[in-house]
Amino acid sequence: MKVVLVGATGTIGKAIVNELKDHDVIRVGFKGGDYQVNIEDRSTIEALFKEIGTVDAIISTTGLIAFAPVKELAYQDIKQSLDNKVMGNINLFQIGKEYLREGGSFTFSSGYLAQNPMAGGAAVSMVNAALDSFAKAAAFELGMSLRVNTVSPRFVKETMELMGMDSSDGISAAGTAKAYRHAIQSKETGQAFDVVDYL
Repeated sequence: MKVVLVGATGTIGKAIVNELKDHDVIRVGFKGGDYQVNIEDRSTIEALFKEIGTVDAIISTTGLIAFAPVKELAYQDIKQSLDNKVMGNINLFQIGKEYLREGGSFTFSSGYLAQNPMAGGAAVSMVNAALDSFAKAAAFELGMSLRVNTVSPRFVKETMELMGMDSSDGISAAGTAKAYRHAIQSKETGQAFDVVDYL
């Protein structure tokens, strides 16, 4: 399976590359990887897919989100979160779907906070829930011609450790990556796959 992975140089992205080593994974990053792309710039996405051509699956693990108490969230913080994590991924979907084979798979990354809020995570909950809802609605319209899902990561152990947090409740990046395998290999669509179900 030929898979485009946008966000391949991040913690989860690297784990997905390893998890999908039995597939042809094209690693795309903002600065690193086999190819580079800026998801807020549609011209760079168009150039990427013109060069790569038709693929079987697209996975996105990318997106910037502001994390701050709601009383301290500035307008610009919210706008950047929407412009990058939501609209950037919609750009990727709108352009990338034209290069997906019939019945191919597009997988967004949302997150546990979409339905389980925490202090400081208002912007995170907002953008992740938006991607979950978009994927569900798009899948409803597209049927099996193009499968659209999200994977909902929990807190990743490696990231928690880097932030000096207690990682005992976290899930490793390698464990998280298994849900992405399910997303591209299953026949399901319109789903938000919780990583704990695939460990």
